[in-house]
Amino acid sequence: LPLAQKMGKAAALEIKENNCGIWLAPALNIHRNPLCGRNFEYFSEDPIISGIMAAEIIKGANSESLVTTIKHFALNDQESHRNGIFTWCDEQAMREIYLKAFEIPVKEAQPKGIMSAYNRIGTKWCGSSSALLNDLLRDEWGFEGYVVSDWGAVNERVKGLKAGLDLEMPGGNTTT
Repeated sequence: LPLAQKMGKAAALEIKENNCGIWLAPALNIHRNPLCGRNFEYFSEDPIISGIMAAEIIKGANSESLVTTIKHFALNDQESHRNGIFTWCDEQAMREIYLKAFEIPVKEAQPKGIMSAYNRIGTKWCGSSSALLNDLLRDEWGFEGYVVSDWGAVNERVKGLKAGLDLEMPGGNTTT
């Protein structure tokens, strides 16, 4: 684990050397689809190991005052049709497998940001789900940072703002 903190610190120094103050990482998602084109960038082998690794990397980045933004919250596991996919998962599996990797760094390392995913969980878009962003992330886990959308991932701007989305990145699909 000290090596993961060193990695986070080294990344922070390099990122700051290039005049950036935010790192859109680490990425956490348990693979459900082996064809997802972004699987290579995710901590994904196991929710506990993934969460602990992410927490340690964030701690290293935090030591250099670099803002980290963990992503893609949540159940983002495919690139094909990502702007319209419905992801179905029961509550127990979602909490024990797919959300645990996010819960650990939120509680142990306090990242400053979280990036919402493109997909829906059930019928609710991740970026406009109050149950996900307010009830779970902020109220239950105690997250105090900002929630940002991925580029083009907002489909319901007003619902998103009410649900706890703080920043919409460009290219959204919103009509309101």
